[in-house]
Amino acid sequence: MENVAVSNSFLAAALKAGGVIFVILQIAPVMTWLERKISAFSQDRIGPNRATIPIIKNIPLVGPLLQPVVNFLGRLGLLFPLADAIKMITKEDFIPARADRFLHTLAPWVALVPAFVTFAVIPFGPDVIIGGMLHHLQVANLNVGILYIFAIASIGVYGTAFAGWASNNKFALLGALRASAQMISYEISMGLSIIGLIMVFGTVQLNEMVLKQQELLWGFIPKWGIFVQPLGFLMFFTAAYAETKRAPFDTPEGESEIVAGYFIEYSGMKFGMFYTAEFVEMIVLGGLVSTLFLGGYLIPFVPADAAIHGFIGMPGWFWALAMVFAFLFKMFVFIVLQFQIRWTLPRFRYDQIMHLGWKILLPVALANVFITGLVLVL
Repeated sequence: MENVAVSNSFLAAALKAGGVIFVILQIAPVMTWLERKISAFSQDRIGPNRATIPIIKNIPLVGPLLQPVVNFLGRLGLLFPLADAIKMITKEDFIPARADRFLHTLAPWVALVPAFVTFAVIPFGPDVIIGGMLHHLQVANLNVGILYIFAIASIGVYGTAFAGWASNNKFALLGALRASAQMISYEISMGLSIIGLIMVFGTVQLNEMVLKQQELLWGFIPKWGIFVQPLGFLMFFTAAYAETKRAPFDTPEGESEIVAGYFIEYSGMKFGMFYTAEFVEMIVLGGLVSTLFLGGYLIPFVPADAAIHGFIGMPGWFWALAMVFAFLFKMFVFIVLQFQIRWTLPRFRYDQIMHLGWKILLPVALANVFITGLVLVL
């Protein structure tokens, strides 16, 4: 493995980037269906079960064969994401008369693009050899991985600020102020919560962090971040979840208080971009927590180089696929957990959100850094 050259091909990087974007764009619509189903289960309802495509049966030859399949998917509610997409594409794009047209149009892009770009440094699989070259299953293997994530993620606050300011609406502006204050407040706690993890693993490179988690504690427990930094895990997940602005941290949208918050004046695909950005942020959060605290793509007791050399009689390609699916499974668990939180806890008051961020998470994060350093020194 040491003699294999690492691929720096632009084509390979472009294919990985395109693949990641494609997969995220497929997961996000399914998440809208999953959230409806989980909310229905939480509230003892059936959930979406009435979407269908009646014109399918009019297609010559294949129509009658496809209609039962379409009806089955409709009863499961799986056609609702398609109906949502059609509705957003066909709705009128409305811009208020006195709004700043440029910033009003730019804001959804500023909210959506950083959410996609952040995923670039998250390793979704092990190193593999293809065509005699070593490929990282990671769009960009940067040596400043975590710093890159915080740098890009912080840009997202500009999307909400632009949306609130450009809409020329007092509710939108108030929602933007809430969102900006909330995101900036929790970024500090989120950054401090992983300092202990950096101290333990001695790196900010995400792929290296994953590889260090294949070691064992006391010979039988994987050295995952959640075991070496349990307090850091709770603080990071809480702060990162608050960054997504979903209930119970959804005061920037606060329908009962400020109608819809910073995107009250958005419709059609621009609203759809804000909506999609929210789900992409959930995907990134699930992938990031899995990478930092659950060993990423690692399978317990299976070495990371099994994707190259094979393991217990199974070829390398088998373990490469297994590790990719292991990463997706861990990410899916955290996505479902976010849905459960969303439909279980009531919305916090704005002062409660600030109190949690500044008076609880921040002091505990600082204490966690001090305790981790003391343990490492001793």
